[in-house]
Amino acid sequence: MASTSSGAVDVKNPSNPTVPTPSGSNDDGGAPPTAPTSEKVPDDSSKLRTFLSILRKFVGVADIASVRFSLPAQLLEPTPNLEYWGYLDRPETFISIGDSDDPLERMLAVLRFWFTKDLKYVKGKPCKPYNSALGEFFRCNWEVEAPAPPVRIPISSKEPTSSSASSSTFASATSEPVTTASNKPITVSYLTEQTSHHPPVSAFFISCPAKGISARGYDQLSAKFTGTSIRVTPGAHNLGIFVTLHERGEEEYQLTHPAAHLGGILRGSLNVSVADSCFMTCPKTKLKVILHYLEDGWLGRVQNKVEGVIYQYDPETDKRTRIKDVPAADVVARIEGSWMDKVYFTLTGSSDKHLLTDLAPLNPIPKIVPPPDAQLPTESRRFWAGVTAAIHAREFSRATALKQELEEKQRVKASERREKGGEYRPRFFQGVVTPVGRPELSEEGREALRRAQGGDWGGLAEEGTLGS
Repeated sequence: MASTSSGAVDVKNPSNPTVPTPSGSNDDGGAPPTAPTSEKVPDDSSKLRTFLSILRKFVGVADIASVRFSLPAQLLEPTPNLEYWGYLDRPETFISIGDSDDPLERMLAVLRFWFTKDLKYVKGKPCKPYNSALGEFFRCNWEVEAPAPPVRIPISSKEPTSSSASSSTFASATSEPVTTASNKPITVSYLTEQTSHHPPVSAFFISCPAKGISARGYDQLSAKFTGTSIRVTPGAHNLGIFVTLHERGEEEYQLTHPAAHLGGILRGSLNVSVADSCFMTCPKTKLKVILHYLEDGWLGRVQNKVEGVIYQYDPETDKRTRIKDVPAADVVARIEGSWMDKVYFTLTGSSDKHLLTDLAPLNPIPKIVPPPDAQLPTESRRFWAGVTAAIHAREFSRATALKQELEEKQRVKASERREKGGEYRPRFFQGVVTPVGRPELSEEGREALRRAQGGDWGGLAEEGTLGS
């Protein structure tokens, strides 16, 4: 499931810290009123009624994410969209993907990362963060004490068809992490920028030089309101997450996103469900995953079931999208479980289930962000600081006014650029939506990540163009 700035609803990250107004900054779009008035906080039921009344205007619209409608502040979560979305709720599972010498174990590690990257869906509740402004960016680090242990295939189950000989006991995501040789935390750095406003697209890059791993992609979604729910699908420029293992000959994995539904709008109890398929491929190892999220019935308990297969495939000819179409002779492992609870794998030729990950004890890991005085005017927290402060103070009318003022300034700048025949160029990435699926960092983007790796948030000029 992927997201970018849009009118669609995302899911709240309960670990997200309060965003303060930077000291000495007046980037909130206007001065505070002389006597601010705290307003009544609307309850979830009231929010849903208001939200539904707005959504009803978009029944039949092919893609409400491209409409860019503006919501009143009381319906928003005080979180910038670019900060909210990062795919690293558990960064230790990401940096451990390349630790095993066994191709199948690496693919299982990719799956473990996949199921732990969006704990916000498991632990949180649906909400709507701010729309992102063109040129807005967000950067942060995670400090990982130790990577997750490599996913290991039990020795008795080793098969020469898909894996090399290595001996170790199996370790799930909830096992004790391995200790690094230096005992120093491993830094994972993240940079994302809104590169397009029509359609809304953001590019992201994740870097961990210490483990020789990176990931990149474009975030864009398409959303359609059916009258009872919102169906969210990846946009045309969103080809998934591309993970690269640089110390394994640039071994690359492509992870595509399934469609999701936001339901419960009429009942006043929002919920996220997934009933679609997604795929993970590695052309170098010739291993592919088909994951199928099963639809829950109208009756009975919600189970959020998922099933899948890992199989040997030909990257040049394979077009399979359904589990039942995969020949049994090509299957090396099967996946089953609940994407909100426990996920298991079973190796071909065995009936033993092995725990891949248990999500119950896991929570999102806090991120490290630049201090307020090091943030630039186009940086998410500083850009939205006035709106965020007003929402936290329950001054929703003021927050809405500040939000609308920021949005109007973006429209004016965009209009001025069009009149001059100018073309927007991202700051940290080389193209708006190119290269296809795999954004390339600009020189300034590489420098920003290099500095972030050393905990240096300075060195970037206060420049950049914001405009829708």
